[in-house]
Amino acid sequence: MYCGKVEISGIDTSKLKVLTDEEKEELLRKTKAGDMAAREELICGNLRLVLSIIQRFGGRRESPDDLFQVGCIGLIKAVDNFNIDLNVKFSTYAVPMIIGEIRRYLRDNNAIRISRSMRDLAYRALSVREEISREKQTEPTPDEIAARLGESREAVVRAMEAIIEPISLYEPVFTENGDSLYVIDQLADIGASDEAWLENIALAEALGRLGERERKIIDMRFYKNKTQMEIAEEIGISQAQVSRLEKGALERMRSQII
Repeated sequence: MYCGKVEISGIDTSKLKVLTDEEKEELLRKTKAGDMAAREELICGNLRLVLSIIQRFGGRRESPDDLFQVGCIGLIKAVDNFNIDLNVKFSTYAVPMIIGEIRRYLRDNNAIRISRSMRDLAYRALSVREEISREKQTEPTPDEIAARLGESREAVVRAMEAIIEPISLYEPVFTENGDSLYVIDQLADIGASDEAWLENIALAEALGRLGERERKIIDMRFYKNKTQMEIAEEIGISQAQVSRLEKGALERMRSQII
């Protein structure tokens, strides 16, 4: 969470606007209709998303200003390519676009030498990944990328891994309102896919929109495995109140994710 005045690329981050889902939907409709003022407002209203994402790249001694500007390019691409007719949240589509743009920047500035053929394959794979993402509004699987390229899955995966820098298992993948999703969270499930990763991002977003008490109840109930009675005793309310708050929080989260 950003507190106080922090400037990045000349922007006071404490004054950045946060858009509601309704405002985002309205601005997206206006943007697709050619309203450039709405497009600018939509971009400015999602800059906190870029700030949240660049935190995961903070250990690479890269300039935060540079990463922020590159992340904004990914955000702009997401705004311009987003399909409002599909039932997909904008942030779910924008997050991998922003991360992809930053990774491309880091890859191009990577001092490690990679063979020309492997680099070329990786570039083509990344291009196809963006192409499929625009078509389906979801992150494609390695099998889908390989099929479109006419290459083996193993060759595509090896090439893409070669141009990505190693990261810490405890680096945050996504952070909002103080709640973080870490790389290690994905490794806990050996069957985790790109789709599951995006679902976890959506879950983190939904949690971030809950009130402090509701978020605490969900955390204690489903992450710390406490009973409603134990939670009631700890936070000083009745078990019936815990049950009502939990049910309401889950319903709101479900409506935001679906």
